[in-house]
Amino acid sequence: MAINTNRPTSPHLQVYKLPLTGIISITHRMTGIMLTAGLILFVYVISALAGGADSYTAMQALMSLWLFKLVIWAFIYALFFHLCHGVRHLIWDSGSSFELDTLNRYAMIELAASLALTLMTFAWGYYGL
Repeated sequence: MAINTNRPTSPHLQVYKLPLTGIISITHRMTGIMLTAGLILFVYVISALAGGADSYTAMQALMSLWLFKLVIWAFIYALFFHLCHGVRHLIWDSGSSFELDTLNRYAMIELAASLALTLMTFAWGYYGL
């Protein structure tokens, strides 16, 4: 059987540009996975606290590495992004805000709010503001 090479092909991800709402939806799923991984890390921290002074010291040494600090801040951003997206879904549940301009505006507000909440948490945690 011969393969027909003249048929049209589907656009690939390199060609097709996802709308902002699609990117936000995918990001919401990714942050859900990040929250699950962060909760596993949280369980490790709690178990180190319950394990005594030696395990607490080992956990502190591990958490002081820059990579784990980055993971913790990514977890905090994922938490705020997930929260803001949930608020957006509550607005959608009211049956409004489905116009394209409104969808894109709310997506930008969602991104800005999650970033602002993360930066405010950073400022509060490090500077006591």
